[in-house]
Amino acid sequence: MLKVGITGGIGSGKSTVARIFSHLGIPVYDSDQRAKDLVSSDTQLITQIKQLMGVEAYLPDGTYHRKYISEQVFKNPEKLKALNHLIHPAVRKDFEAWVNQQVDAPYVLKEAAIMNRDSGLDAIIVVHTPVKERIERVIKRDGRTEDQVKNIMENQKTEEEFISVADYVINNGNGHSILRQVLEIDKKLRSTLDQYNV
Repeated sequence: MLKVGITGGIGSGKSTVARIFSHLGIPVYDSDQRAKDLVSSDTQLITQIKQLMGVEAYLPDGTYHRKYISEQVFKNPEKLKALNHLIHPAVRKDFEAWVNQQVDAPYVLKEAAIMNRDSGLDAIIVVHTPVKERIERVIKRDGRTEDQVKNIMENQKTEEEFISVADYVINNGNGHSILRQVLEIDKKLRSTLDQYNV
């Protein structure tokens, strides 16, 4: 099974691009959403998080205490790193199990904000959008201030760092047609599969 990643900075439009692939019949794994699910459902992960962050990491009803966790990791970058070291392997394991269920798909797509050459993927698509457009989109979408958006961006990779890991780049700004670009990439990925199956 060909595993393809799709990534990009906040406001780049990677979720919109992933939806287009989904309409073409490509299964999409949303890493951020699955991570949110796993911290509430994976018993091994829940135990590990409690050991790292304390029992306060979960409310009395068992709900993941997102506000408490955010406050803890905001003050302590090392704790954030340690938390990610727990969550990312759980997501990887969940992704592999999900891939094994997609038997009829030509290939699968993994959508994630953090992705690199060590992610175990066959190809990476990066959605590139000029920073100014990204800021405007997030302000409009999330109701954040410009300073809040810039602060998030400062903690993410730069556009150059994103593009440095890309096999394919989708330009999602300045009036570019993302549909045409998605169709071209889909065609190339399917032809790659045909070569494997010869």
